[in-house]
Amino acid sequence: MNYKLAKLALIVAASATGATTAFAHQDYSEAQTAHWISHVSEAGGQPTATQLAPYGYASPGVAAREIKIDSGTRFLNVKQLETVRIDAGGKSTIWTFDTLGTTPFPLSKIVAGADGVTVFVDESPDHQGS
Repeated sequence: MNYKLAKLALIVAASATGATTAFAHQDYSEAQTAHWISHVSEAGGQPTATQLAPYGYASPGVAAREIKIDSGTRFLNVKQLETVRIDAGGKSTIWTFDTLGTTPFPLSKIVAGADGVTVFVDESPDHQGS
């Protein structure tokens, strides 16, 4: 009889331990999320100005192609993440079109003196279907 009672006590104790560990999971409440975000912020996890730029950014890298903008140019077609050298109005810049969307925008937003030219950013073939 003592053997059955000891076995029953062991089963009850194991069940209680399993039940309490199931409730001892990590709390992912708003406070925990805010705490995690503060650690990411402290570690430099905030987006940089380059990452937040809506049309991409000036690049120190090498351009894949060169585009000359003249008085007859009305459209500029590029791909997402493409880096191009843009020559307009006697000035040149190397630009990476790191955009989240593909909404057309005026080239004058990134190159002074390029009025009347609309940039169309097509989805990069490397990222299609992902």
